[in-house]
Amino acid sequence: MADLIYLAVVFLVLALIAYILGARGIAGFSMEIAKWLVIIFIILAIISFLL
Repeated sequence: MADLIYLAVVFLVLALIAYILGARGIAGFSMEIAKWLVIIFIILAIISFLL
């Protein structure tokens, strides 16, 4: 599960760098990926906590 949060942080950093460099489309896409990875991480963390 640590891989998911690591990937989310990588995509977040990629989105911030792309936004600063002016590539708004790539930044938005990377932000969407980061958002979904965090959501998946939270769901899996809750499931593993309950079991």
